[in-house]
Amino acid sequence: MRRDRLLLAASLIVIFSADIYFILLPKLRSTGEGSGRSCSCQPSNFSQLSDWTLTPLQDITLSQPDNGGSKLDRLFAHPLYNTQTPVLGPEESLLHLEQLMDYYRKKVSRWERHMKLYNEAAAASNITVMEHEVAFDPDANWVKFHLGISRNALYSRQDPAITQLLWDMRDMTVVNADYTQDGKSLKGACDCSQVVKPSGHHLKLALKMQNFAKAMFKPMRQQREDETPEDVFYFVDVQRHNAEIAAFHLDRILDFRRVPPVAGRWLNLTGEVLQVTRNDELRAVFFTSPANNTCFFAKCLYMCKTEYAVCGTPDLLEGSLSAYLPGLSIAPRISIPNPWIRSYSFTRQEEWEVNPLYCDTIKQLYPYNSGNRLLNIIDMSIFDFLMGNMDRHHYEVFTKFGDEGFLLHLDNARGFGKHSQDEMSILAPLSQCCMIKRSTLLRLQLLAQAHFRLSDVMRESLQKDPLQPILTEAHLSALDRRLHKLLRVVQRCVRRLGKDQVITNDFKPRAEALSKKSK
Repeated sequence: MRRDRLLLAASLIVIFSADIYFILLPKLRSTGEGSGRSCSCQPSNFSQLSDWTLTPLQDITLSQPDNGGSKLDRLFAHPLYNTQTPVLGPEESLLHLEQLMDYYRKKVSRWERHMKLYNEAAAASNITVMEHEVAFDPDANWVKFHLGISRNALYSRQDPAITQLLWDMRDMTVVNADYTQDGKSLKGACDCSQVVKPSGHHLKLALKMQNFAKAMFKPMRQQREDETPEDVFYFVDVQRHNAEIAAFHLDRILDFRRVPPVAGRWLNLTGEVLQVTRNDELRAVFFTSPANNTCFFAKCLYMCKTEYAVCGTPDLLEGSLSAYLPGLSIAPRISIPNPWIRSYSFTRQEEWEVNPLYCDTIKQLYPYNSGNRLLNIIDMSIFDFLMGNMDRHHYEVFTKFGDEGFLLHLDNARGFGKHSQDEMSILAPLSQCCMIKRSTLLRLQLLAQAHFRLSDVMRESLQKDPLQPILTEAHLSALDRRLHKLLRVVQRCVRRLGKDQVITNDFKPRAEALSKKSK
């Protein structure tokens, strides 16, 4: 009996082996040959996502040798950063040359009249004001930046004027300093009902340059190595100048190009602010500290104390300079509440924080029920998550471009506060909606690869700023850690819903409209 069983088992093994060798293996070989699959040594088409994973991008990156050169240059030379964009028509640009020149000639003329009247009044009152000649240059790089704004982004990928503008902002002569427009609107009154400590929100200045450029200066409020204390709420956190600088570089590396150019600069508080300002209220908040340093504080009820001031050493103070966008009278913008706005309260929660199906409601509402607005919100949440910014209560869009325009990523100074904490709630738009642009995902996958590691290209990009190092190594490492967490969120969405439901082709309604119009 036992021998019969052994013979039966041996016969079955022989038959099964023959089936595998003579039937299954030939079928597998023919299938592999017929499918035309290439080996991993050949580059894949990066535009085709056969899976959500990194496989398509691994083929591309491994086909590019690492010669030890600039990772940033290799990144910007990558096909993902050199995709062809349609030629922009007249209506795709924010401004036209004649329109912009006429606008600024009128502003220069008005400025000259105003300065003449002010200087006459100052002389009559025996007030000494440092005078600088202002000359509007139509070929200035800040003018080229304004002319380069289009429906797609604030600037094109290879625009040389942006790099040059960053250099210009380092040493452009300041001819006037004033409060920013939102600071003036407060008129020294602040609502203290929801704050527990001064955050320095209004401690910023609008600077006018000799070539008529304009930039916002945010002073250093925190040392690079300092972290936001755990007990501090996000809405009373300080505004960090280095976060503004780093946000511009991160935005460009992600290929969003929705942050205006930002550069670091040492500012002389006496020579470049106090002696050139025409605002008596601004002049009144300057004082000399016991250490003989020049200091100033914000004109606000909960900030009008010298212990909340910022001081130079003795006159020099580092800060960020953000290039101004075109004025609202020539390029109107609207501010829209973020659907995933936080409560800005110590106890209250918003609906999205307690309702996991919140996105289903948002998808039914205008303007998130069509077009790319919701996808742009998700792009913005990815940008904010990587730098740990919880303070995105509103976003702005240019009214000219309507629902099809991109979102402006403005006011990023509350990012990069905690390198040891990854605030996953910032990714709520992504995790709840389970949608992401194909182009965004491909670039995130690319930046997760060793040849283009996000922390490495950020470090290299930030080294070009005069105030470098801008971020500590802990913050740079946090970028890589958050990027992998972000990709895992996408992975979970794909496993649950499938890649066709999650990965969305970038929506280009304008191109479709133009093609229909041509027919």
